[in-house]
This record gives sequence, structure tokens and C-alpha cells, in this order.
Amino acid sequence: MLFHLFRALSSDVGFVRVFRYPSTRILCAAITALLLSFLIGPWFIERLKARQIGETIREDGPATHKKKAGTPTMGGSLILFCVAVSTLLWCDLHSTFVWLALSVTIAFGAIGFADDYEKVAKKNKKGISGKLRLALEFAITGGAMAYLFFSTTMSEDVRLHIQLPFTNFYEQGLVIPAWAYAVFGAFVVVGTANAVNLTDGLDGLAIGPSIMNAGVFLILAYIAGVPTTILSTQGPVTIAQYLHVAHIDGTEELAVFAAALFGSGIGFLWYNAYPAQVFMGDVGSLGIGAAIGMLAVLTKNELVLLIVGGLFVVEALSVIIQTSVFKATKRVGSDGKVVGKRVFRMAPIHHHYEKLGWDEPKIIVRFWLVSALLALLALGTLKMR
Repeated sequence: MLFHLFRALSSDVGFVRVFRYPSTRILCAAITALLLSFLIGPWFIERLKARQIGETIREDGPATHKKKAGTPTMGGSLILFCVAVSTLLWCDLHSTFVWLALSVTIAFGAIGFADDYEKVAKKNKKGISGKLRLALEFAITGGAMAYLFFSTTMSEDVRLHIQLPFTNFYEQGLVIPAWAYAVFGAFVVVGTANAVNLTDGLDGLAIGPSIMNAGVFLILAYIAGVPTTILSTQGPVTIAQYLHVAHIDGTEELAVFAAALFGSGIGFLWYNAYPAQVFMGDVGSLGIGAAIGMLAVLTKNELVLLIVGGLFVVEALSVIIQTSVFKATKRVGSDGKVVGKRVFRMAPIHHHYEKLGWDEPKIIVRFWLVSALLALLALGTLKMR
């Protein structure tokens, strides 16, 4: 909204012309989201406490988590509110990319909200049905992918092209049919959302890597979309063409969206850092994961997401491995209980390290460091081609 206001005033008030540039609005979006988090956060947490919206601790979890029972949850609503407000203030609202990313983010947040509500208000520890949740998630992403493919938002040669890390987009890559890419894109978004959800098990564990992911995709979205040209041996080319990545008109607006996610993430970490004053809940983890997944799909960095989001991938794989091995070896024991082999002491994998005796802050910081290394490696793919 402010972007459109300043653009209208730019011919009369010269200094506001600076707000026409994505780079300026990226900074403004991050700062706006951060300040909103700081201003609203204390009031929001007090409201959660007043309504007794507290976390329910799983019975088979680590004993150290018992003291966290009753800590306010559903704090991810604050993240999504700040992201939405900052995005609407500083993005070009004519951008289809922005509306797709923001709509899917809010929709996944709504699914997470319903799941949290079932757990907190109705005391249903399992939340809404897993099958129903997945069905809703695929329906939302399927609709987004269909719109993307049937609109003229992205050229067909780019839309159906899967960009391979460390390769030249214009010479190498994988081109697949529209229906196959729509399915692939849906799995990327749904998979990322649920992987972030699984990672959200310790104070600040999920939001730290999410901030790093948002920062990386901010850079990738800006590079992919900014129309600025530079001189090369082939003449004037865009920055994306110079770096041999896909050039997609309009994705620089996604950088503003990513900046809003980055700023709101930092603001939430202020309250979510160990020991947490508030947990994000499914409303936050599903919404954030969907936002990251959409950023990857819309900037053609689906496979780079496997690198920058490597921590989320490992967390999800640990659950898949644990569940698969247990089901394959399960049997009824002499005491009548179902038993089976386990690869990890507990899944997701961060709980495995808790069972090994690692202190929670040590696990969090070390996982953050791994995520930071993966983020740098993801950015390294821009030059190693």
C-alpha cells in the first residue's frame, strides 16, 4: 500500500522515489515486520496467557520438557500477522507472485491454527486428522500450481524447467510436463511445511533455520527478478543471466515478501529463544514452511531448497526412517505391548540428542550452525556453475 502511495507521490515529492526500488522496500519490509513483532509481542503473549492457550507436552517426550507445559502456544499467529502487514505495505500489490506466496502461507497457517485449536481448546492431543490435513494442504498447493501454470505469470520455458544446482540454467536442467511439475511443486511446498513442523520441537530450533532460509531466498528472488543489466562478454545481460540462473520478471517482489518473513522471524525469536516465552505452534510452523516452499518454487530453486533447508530434510527423514523401521519390525511382546526396532532413541532427531544427554541450548545452537553452513553452501551455488 505504501509502495503504491509513494509511487503516486514520486512525481511531486522527489525524495520518495527511493521507495520505488525493491532494495529500499526490502529493508523497509524487514524493519517493519521486526518492529511490529517487538510492539505487539508482549501484548500478544499476555493475551495467550489470559486465555490459557498453553502447550500440551507429549507423554513419551523427554522428561526435561515437562516444565514447558502451559507455555503459551500458537505464537505463529504473530509471525503471520507481521508478514502479511509488512508485505501488503511494501510489495507491489499487482504482483501475482506475491499474492500466490502470501495466500498459500496464510492458508497453511489456517490449517495449523485449526490443528492447534483442536489440541488446546478441545484437549485433543492428536489435533485434526493427519489425512484431512494433508488433503487440505495438497488442495491448496494444487490450486496455486494450477493458477501458476494457466496464467501468463511465468514463461513456459522457465515454468517447466527444473533448475539444477551447480549447472547453467540456459544449457542444462530438466524439463518435465506441466502436470508432472504441478505435482512436483505441490510436494515441495507440502513437504517443506511438514518438515518445518517436525523441526519445531525445541525453543528457537525451527525459527532460527527459517530465518536463514528466508535470508537466502531473499537474495535468490532478488537476483532472479531484478532487471538491472551489467556488461559481460556477451553484451548487456541481467544479473541472473550473468550468474547462469533463471531470470523471472517480477520475482524481485518476492524478495520483499522474504524480507518480511526474515524480519518477523527475528522478532519472534526474541520471545522464542531458550527458555521460550511462547511457542509458534502448527499455525507458525506450517505457515513458515509453506512460505519457504513457495519461495523455492516461484524462484525455480526447488532443489537448492534441499541444501539450504537441509536441516529440515534431516529432521523429516529421521521420522520417516524411524517409523518405517519400527513398522517393518513390530511384533507383540510377551507383555502384550507392540514392540519393534528403533534407529534413533527418539524421533525427530533433535530428541535423539536430548536422549543422549545433550543440553537443549547446545542442540539448538549446533543445529543453527549447521543450518548457517548449509545457507552459505546454497548461496555458493550461484558461482559454482
